[in-house]
Amino acid sequence: MKKSLTILAFILILPAGTALADDDCFVPMADWQPKEAVAQLAGENGWTVRRIKIDDGCYEIKGTDTDGREIEVTVHPGTLAVIEVEYDDDDDDDDRARRDDKG
Repeated sequence: MKKSLTILAFILILPAGTALADDDCFVPMADWQPKEAVAQLAGENGWTVRRIKIDDGCYEIKGTDTDGREIEVTVHPGTLAVIEVEYDDDDDDDDRARRDDKG
């Protein structure tokens, strides 16, 4: 019985963990913040925006940071939380993705 409960718990937790590890944003369009709000977020962070597009259901900002480095920022469309910041000039793939926990 204990083994069955352990397996059941694992099966229930696995899909939730997989969803959290995925960068895709699953937000109904009615709950999205406008693109202008994304541009304002970029300005508040000192980023120069070259392009704002939608990728995998998230907003994606391409531009440069305050130091002039090329960046690609993934933004949650409903909350405008920064999900990921990638610096294009980094050589080490382990250091490329930097996460911001602003929530």
